[in-house]
Amino acid sequence: MATLARVSRRLLPRTLSARVILRSFSAETAQPPPPPAPVIRESPDRVKWDYRGQRKLIPLGQWAPKVAVDAYVAPNVVLAGQVVVYDGASVWNGAVLRGDLNKITVGFCSNVQERCVVHAAWSSPTGLPAETLIERYVTVGAYSLLRSCTIEPECIIGQHSILMEGSLVETHSILEAGSVVPPGRRIPSGELWSGNPARFVRTLTHEETLEIPKLAVAINDLSKSYFNEFLPYSTVYLEVEKMKKSNVLLCIFYKNRARSLLQYMYS
Repeated sequence: MATLARVSRRLLPRTLSARVILRSFSAETAQPPPPPAPVIRESPDRVKWDYRGQRKLIPLGQWAPKVAVDAYVAPNVVLAGQVVVYDGASVWNGAVLRGDLNKITVGFCSNVQERCVVHAAWSSPTGLPAETLIERYVTVGAYSLLRSCTIEPECIIGQHSILMEGSLVETHSILEAGSVVPPGRRIPSGELWSGNPARFVRTLTHEETLEIPKLAVAINDLSKSYFNEFLPYSTVYLEVEKMKKSNVLLCIFYKNRARSLLQYMYS
């Protein structure tokens, strides 16, 4: 009996420790698995991109808008169909040029300002070309409406003006703000017209005639600052060259200044 008691006393702690280990192991195995990572789901309130949203260039059939490399067209402008924007021209925010029925041309260094609508009809009742032609150095004021008209070089079209089918604005002419040119009406060269319908006001002076292209050039210069903001591929190298040139000139300036100081110190 004594030996049995001794053996039981010796084995008791070992069995207890084994039981404790088994219990702890079973407790670890009995723990539930960690929760899965949360799944991120798209909110139903999020606005999804739709390909039917506004686009700057909209081809129609075989016709696609053509924009010169150095012409500025704002991001929220719509050019559809037969639209050609030449060098140095600018089309500003919110303008719509819809060449779905006939051709629309914006000439060299001309500008079509904010919220203008330019359209062209199938044909003109006067027999003149039904396309909308804006030639060089022309300024078209904001909120104007042009439809199948011809504007010759170096003209100013005031804000909120309406030019209807077959109307013609000859070179070196100014149309005041809010004027309406009826279909087939011709505005002679070198004159100022105004009103609804537009009527002759007076003849322009030579100084006023010279100021017309200057206004178009000034707006063209302003559009370059907007144009550089987007940094298209065609003008990046110009910005790099300007930066290199400025750095080189700065280095030459400081080098010459340091040389002159050294000569002054050791003279």
